[in-house]
Amino acid sequence: MDIPEDPEPSLALLLQIAELSSPYIAINVVAFVVLIFLSAMISGSEVAFFSLDSNQLADFEKESSPSGQAILRLLERKRHLLATILIMNNMVNIAIVTLSTFFTWSLVGSKTTEGKVVVVLSAVVTFVILFFGEVVPKNFANQHNVKFAKTTAKPLLALERLLRPFSWLLISVTNLIERNVEKKGRNITVDELNQALEITTGDDTTEEEKGILKGIVNFSTLSVRQVMKSRMDITAVDVELDFHELMDKINKSGYSRIPAYKETIDKIEGVLYIKDLISHIDKDDTFAWQTLLRPGFFVPENKKVDALLKDFQEQRVHMAIVVDEYGGTSGLITLEDIIEEIVGEINDEFDDEDIAFNKLDNSTFVFEGKTSLNDFCKIIGVEPSEFDSVKGESESLGGLLLEISSKMPRAGEKIEFGRFLFTIVAVDLRRIKRVRVLIRPQT
Repeated sequence: MDIPEDPEPSLALLLQIAELSSPYIAINVVAFVVLIFLSAMISGSEVAFFSLDSNQLADFEKESSPSGQAILRLLERKRHLLATILIMNNMVNIAIVTLSTFFTWSLVGSKTTEGKVVVVLSAVVTFVILFFGEVVPKNFANQHNVKFAKTTAKPLLALERLLRPFSWLLISVTNLIERNVEKKGRNITVDELNQALEITTGDDTTEEEKGILKGIVNFSTLSVRQVMKSRMDITAVDVELDFHELMDKINKSGYSRIPAYKETIDKIEGVLYIKDLISHIDKDDTFAWQTLLRPGFFVPENKKVDALLKDFQEQRVHMAIVVDEYGGTSGLITLEDIIEEIVGEINDEFDDEDIAFNKLDNSTFVFEGKTSLNDFCKIIGVEPSEFDSVKGESESLGGLLLEISSKMPRAGEKIEFGRFLFTIVAVDLRRIKRVRVLIRPQT
């Protein structure tokens, strides 16, 4: 019986499959399964290797197994490892697509009438690659990363050496693109970040959370001079004090660390930790407490607070003496001062909450003249840059008013700047002690 020239598509497909030899079909099926398996192993190895933590790597160093050593060697060149995985993954996926396409053509031919069959088979192949070659192995490797990494370590080490020229080329092109993108990148200012913060924070964000986010944004711009406690407010002890006088001053101060100076506060000899005195409380006045002094940590005024925070972590200290350009003591800064720039004021049982400012109404405040400009701006809700044009080198509210008036003002004198009206409440011969601030509505 003759076969019609134009049979139904399904019947024609069955007839074409029947014409293919069984070994040809078996080879293609086996090759397809092997390639899917290789794709799964390569995709899973990426997750397995880059999810290993420090404890697991330490175990590899201790056990000295060949697979563990291979893992360590691969992770010494992470970028080359990643490049090798990406190259192999793409090569295997291309091989899968090519094999399935040629096998499909051998089944249905290249006629346009069989286009639907090609589309369906392509969708099936894509699903198989994504599901069995990506999703399943990556989930398994994430749960059994050590076992998976040990299984693939030696083959990947051989492939990394074999494909090193291609990996080097890929990494070089990537580095070139990264450098060009970095050069052409746009620098975002702190003001723009603050504006973006105002726009993106919703109604469910509290004022405290907004304050913390703003503190993080502005943190890297602050210098030690803006945050420190001035030398006028430093509690320090003379090394000539006897033990009884020292304990009396410590009890009145309430601090856990106190600088000790010789003759003047510009000559800091060290820092006394109160915890070091606990075992010597019963000593008499002749006790040489000076031997308990620890070396002081000195920093310049223009050092950034983010760099100082890193120094505190590395040096394991909580307090630094701030020195000016001539080596004299300019102020003192603690770890608490730095953290307060992010989370706000931290008050303990020794802090007096009323000495910084009083809020008379929504637009009127009374501040101490020694209040830092940074704290002043945070309290009244303005950006510190609003006073950049007139503040000069001053970092306190009193210093700002001296810069504006160019002279020591008298009590009751009024000083205007923009929408701010400053009234001098109290002053002595050397400094402005208290100021009333009226903030006019912004026009």
